[in-house]
Amino acid sequence: MDWKAIVKSVAPTLGAALGGPVAGTATKFLADHFLGDADAQEQDIAELVLNASPEKLMELRSLDNQFKLQMRKLDIDVYRLEVEDRKSARHMGIKGGLAAQMALSFMFIGGYFALTFALFSGEITLTPAIEKTGTLMLGVITGAIPMILQFWFGSSQGSKEKTQAMVKP
Repeated sequence: MDWKAIVKSVAPTLGAALGGPVAGTATKFLADHFLGDADAQEQDIAELVLNASPEKLMELRSLDNQFKLQMRKLDIDVYRLEVEDRKSARHMGIKGGLAAQMALSFMFIGGYFALTFALFSGEITLTPAIEKTGTLMLGVITGAIPMILQFWFGSSQGSKEKTQAMVKP
């Protein structure tokens, strides 16, 4: 499991901050308060979170409240920043038009399914020398499909609910 997903489930404000434009601030806060070492690296935090005891996870939850208060004092809404970050990414093509992004997405997805069909139908066969490389490349390409779909349709229902909640007075 991804350590950031664990943080997000235990400490939602810190988790949201780690995925947005204030990720550096959240990482430094975790390094300083969770590890007691302001110079700790992200992998040190990841290791501690992945191997955390229930007591450490409770400590992480209480740190979430401290972080939330600190962000409130600075007048920073972590959730709004997270939504705005994704919103700006989706709307980046408005000035220049969406045609290029849309065409690239269609070409990538169409090419992916054409390649997959060709491999499974026997039209293309991989020699033993390149079979591992071809399988690896297909896996990498397969991993990009959800990113393209998330770009166009949003990452989750929860994100849509947060956006709607922010729009309502």
